[in-house]
Amino acid sequence: MTLPISRRPLWAGRTLALLGILLVAANLRTAVTALSPILDEITRDVPFGATGVGLLGALPPICFAVFGLVAPLFTRKASLEVILVVALAAIVAGHVVRGLSVSFLMLTLGSVLTFAGMAVGNVLLPPLVKRYFPDRIGLLTSLYATVLSVSTLVPPLVAVEVADSIGWRYSVGMWSLVAVLALLPWVGILLRSRESRHVDAVIDEPGATAIGRIWHAPLAWAMAITFAVSSLNAYAMFAWLPELLHDTAASTPVQAGGLLSLYSAMGIPAGLLIPVLAARMRNVGLLVYLGIVFFVVGYVGLLLWPAQATWLWVVLAGLGPLLFPLCLVLINLRTSTHEGAVALSGFTQGLGYVLGALGPLVVGVLHDLTHGWLWPIVFLLLTVAAAAFVGVVIARPGTLESHFAAKSAREAATEG
Repeated sequence: MTLPISRRPLWAGRTLALLGILLVAANLRTAVTALSPILDEITRDVPFGATGVGLLGALPPICFAVFGLVAPLFTRKASLEVILVVALAAIVAGHVVRGLSVSFLMLTLGSVLTFAGMAVGNVLLPPLVKRYFPDRIGLLTSLYATVLSVSTLVPPLVAVEVADSIGWRYSVGMWSLVAVLALLPWVGILLRSRESRHVDAVIDEPGATAIGRIWHAPLAWAMAITFAVSSLNAYAMFAWLPELLHDTAASTPVQAGGLLSLYSAMGIPAGLLIPVLAARMRNVGLLVYLGIVFFVVGYVGLLLWPAQATWLWVVLAGLGPLLFPLCLVLINLRTSTHEGAVALSGFTQGLGYVLGALGPLVVGVLHDLTHGWLWPIVFLLLTVAAAAFVGVVIARPGTLESHFAAKSAREAATEG
């Protein structure tokens, strides 16, 4: 039986944790979107061609996948706060290395370091919310998911202006200061926990049980597939939406860029509303199907009537990735222990980003083979259909730990 969690004021005794969580979220996408707007300036000093651009573009989902899957293993050696501090230090160092780069290899290594730290931060934020704010899971997830969306939008808006004013190295490296700010609250929490061995100051470390058994849990696979559908479609649209709009709706580069920003901006209302709604709903499967409807209507509109109400189809397609904040909050709502939250977070995001990285590649290959957008959009619609099947699993009540307990009971009965 799960004991009810008493609610307390948001700031009561956990101000540092609140600031720390939000500041970490502000750092988890800056390096992803800070580079592309100023690639022309960078290549004047650090020459590399289209292949290099493609590699840099592929690094975020690859690193998020690889380090997302292994992040739970790190937490078997130290507390989540310690691992998070190391991850933030890696982000700081990565930004600095990128800003000081004198070769493509150095730029790539700095990017890998930064994205590795971000990947670990992606995995650790849900269990940190669960530990410090078990009474406000929906609210805290909404807040940090919204900060995450804003941190995706801001770097492209300021990158060119800063690069033109004081140079591209400052435009790339200045985000290390934001990462330093995020370090401060967590260093403070670690210092305080050493001084007073208060139970709230130390986060439970996951053992091998949940990490090993997660691969056999239907809920974990359903979550990973849902997350993958969201990330695959989002990355595909980030890469190809401007060209799609140019070809089908005769949009100018300025118009296509504005519509891409509109698509990205849909993550803000989704981040604000979906976690709060999910925390209050009995059947969260309805939110999965709502995201599917947005995807389908948006894509069908872009396919059949691209030049009419283009902004509407872009908005609807942009609301489909509400599955992303939904998965973030479900990591906590579908687990009852910190061990389970860490394992489910690493599995969902790690495997989800592996599959998500295929989106831009497959869409690009289909477009090149068919010289049109029918089959690329059909492919995206087929991926969305996968979420419809796993939505039934996500909607089932119960937690990851209850699944483990039920399976153990069945195994014991079989052996008996």
